[in-house]
Formats: sequence, C-alpha cells, structure tokens
Amino acid sequence: MAEDRELEKLRQKRLLELQAQQRFVDEQRQAAAQQEYEQRKEAILRRVLTTEARMRLSNIRMIRPEFAQQLELQLIQVAQSGKVALPLSDELLKRLLVQLQSDQQRETKIRRI
Repeated sequence: MAEDRELEKLRQKRLLELQAQQRFVDEQRQAAAQQEYEQRKEAILRRVLTTEARMRLSNIRMIRPEFAQQLELQLIQVAQSGKVALPLSDELLKRLLVQLQSDQQRETKIRRI
C-alpha cells in the first residue's frame, strides 16, 4: 500500500511536470506567432506608408497605443482594398486622422423635456 501511494505521488508529480512543460511550449508558440504577426504587419506598413507617415504613426503609437493599433489595421485594410494610391503620404494620413477624430467625437446627447 505504501508503494501504491508513492507510485501515485510520482505519477502526479510527473503529470504536473508535463503540464508545466506543455504550458511553456504553448506560451513560446504563442509568443513566436505574435512576433511573426507584428513583423508581417510592420512589413506591410512599410510598403503602405511613406517615411513621414510612418513617423507620424509611431508618434501616435507612443501616445495612444490602442488607437494606433486600430489605425494600423484600418490602413492595412484600405491598402489591400486598392482604393487608394500607395504609398499613403503623410498629408493623406493627416486627413484620415482628422476624419477618424471627428467620427469619434460624435456623441449622442440626451435632452430632458
């Protein structure tokens, strides 16, 4: 009986080790996939934006990271749709930013009667 308990403890210990090892491998795969995604996104943005526009986007990323992420995805979608000439200039990026900002400022106001 003591041997059975020890054997069960060893099995549990080995199971925990294998689970920890699998979590580590999964985290590594996820990190590698995220890094690959970021690299592909940056490569696309290099083709899509001029140098000045990329600098503006990096400045936005420092101040408002969530907004910059959304903007990057929108820029990639616009570029892939073929609706605009590439690369997008800084001036066009400014106009897009003004348009996005005005869209975000629209709010619903409730007036009490």
